[in-house]
Amino acid sequence: MAAIHFLNPAPLMWDFEHEPVRSSLRERYQIGYTTPSQCAVELEAGEADIGLVPIAAYATTPSLVVVPGCAVAALDRVRSIILVLRSEKGVSGVRSVAADTSSRTSYVYARILFDIFWKVPAVFVPHAPDLESMLAIADAALLIGDPALLALEDMDAREDRTGERLLYLDLAHEWHGLTGLPWISAFWAVRPGAFPETGVTAAELIEDLQSSRDHGLEHVEDLASEWSERIAVPKETIRSYLTDNIHYMLDDACLRGLQAFYQYAAACGALPPSPVLTLL
Repeated sequence: MAAIHFLNPAPLMWDFEHEPVRSSLRERYQIGYTTPSQCAVELEAGEADIGLVPIAAYATTPSLVVVPGCAVAALDRVRSIILVLRSEKGVSGVRSVAADTSSRTSYVYARILFDIFWKVPAVFVPHAPDLESMLAIADAALLIGDPALLALEDMDAREDRTGERLLYLDLAHEWHGLTGLPWISAFWAVRPGAFPETGVTAAELIEDLQSSRDHGLEHVEDLASEWSERIAVPKETIRSYLTDNIHYMLDDACLRGLQAFYQYAAACGALPPSPVLTLL
């Protein structure tokens, strides 16, 4: 199982990381933690059977089967996917974007916004997620996950240090405002042939993943305590993030959001045309 060691999927992983269920699940699943983009690479290469993959991966690996019920999504603001602008002209003045290399999906969303909705011809440059070095080479920086949360926490302190005011755009909020649809970042997907090889049935997998999600949402307070010791974000902010910003259900609205994402991504050439989602 390829998982993401960011804060936002933490509720999905509750049972896999906490007793009383952790030990029994570890008898069926071997977990490796990596970046969102690497999860998809490992599934495509057959190095993992199950992965929490960025939704963009489905367009390039359409043989994947999506596990129903679970997602990392946002109904409006997400906080952990931001575009930080240096240009005083706002988005219209952006000509280059330094993009965090750990997520292809966020890059595709940004391409959709720039190309289709904002109609601004920006060049994207892959870059490690460091705000200062990103802004040293580009007009804007695309940050995701924990680095985005940390940049927001440091926003006022950075302005005090540098005297420079930056514009921080929440891309899920921008997407929702333009489409009326949820932002979907990732879902669980299964490699073809995984079930005969592993001995885990589809019903068991769905039950394990959905139960872990439900138990994680029941333990948000515990997760906020745990993660406030791992990243420099206050416990209250983490609690709010997990309850108010991230949506963990792959529901009908999210499925409509996925369909729109794939259509827009193909229209602007960010992804090849995607087949209809195959759900387990």
